[in-house]
Amino acid sequence: MKKEYLRGMYYMLSPSLRLLVRKIYYLPIDLYESLIDKREKYEPKKGDIYIGSGDFISQGKHHLNLLKKYTNLKESDSVLDIGSGIGRTAVALTKYLNINARYEGFDVVEKGVKWCNSKIKKDLPNFNFIYVPLNNDLYNTSYEKADSFKFPYEDGVFDVVFLFSVFTHMGISEIDNYFGEIERVLKPKGKCLATFFLYTSEKEEETSIIEGFSFPIKKDGYRLMDKDVTSANIAIEINCLKEMIVANNLKLASIKDGIWKDEISNIKSISNEYQDIVILEK
Repeated sequence: MKKEYLRGMYYMLSPSLRLLVRKIYYLPIDLYESLIDKREKYEPKKGDIYIGSGDFISQGKHHLNLLKKYTNLKESDSVLDIGSGIGRTAVALTKYLNINARYEGFDVVEKGVKWCNSKIKKDLPNFNFIYVPLNNDLYNTSYEKADSFKFPYEDGVFDVVFLFSVFTHMGISEIDNYFGEIERVLKPKGKCLATFFLYTSEKEEETSIIEGFSFPIKKDGYRLMDKDVTSANIAIEINCLKEMIVANNLKLASIKDGIWKDEISNIKSISNEYQDIVILEK
């Protein structure tokens, strides 16, 4: 209950205040690491990392391993990182993609995009990051909606598209629009790796009462963690997800259960990823 209470208090803050609170919280350790010169070249200060937890560099390497395992990512591929954040996955890719590869990333938080372009793109011109001012009640107060957003890329240009912990913070209509855009920008036979919180109708009750990480707010085909911050976290009923995939001319290649649902499932996760992994093909 304490964890859920603190999370609720955090969600009550405005997006800008959440970023400020995080920066203040990590200020002592950031100052210490600056003094001892501990951070790697492409590693931001902890107070600037506005999403995720754990070791920044190790998590990026983990994402890279998942991409190689489930999408057959090649060193020369063209990739699109949706929700590129402050470069968690991009940093790992700087040591894997070669000069013939193309990396594109976009994010709704401007500070992350600026950091990535000032650090990564400055050294590697085949890496590019774009800020898109889309509304998200967890991260910003922009007015443009994600459910009508068109990706700023041409048709059929990417071998691999990936989204880590992005669809878990979006509404159903927004996810549906993104599926259509992913299908449009993927090359024939291209693949997409995305993470979700998924549940079946048989396990819906358990999903609503998981201690410390539950989705108590029931909607049509999905459940929310917080009734006031709809982007806080969303869990989607698996048949709802499948309907959107088919409607957007994508194919569901596989689903790998995440660690988060170990408490409600008899099947132990084998993906070593907290969220559920979904692999799509064009």
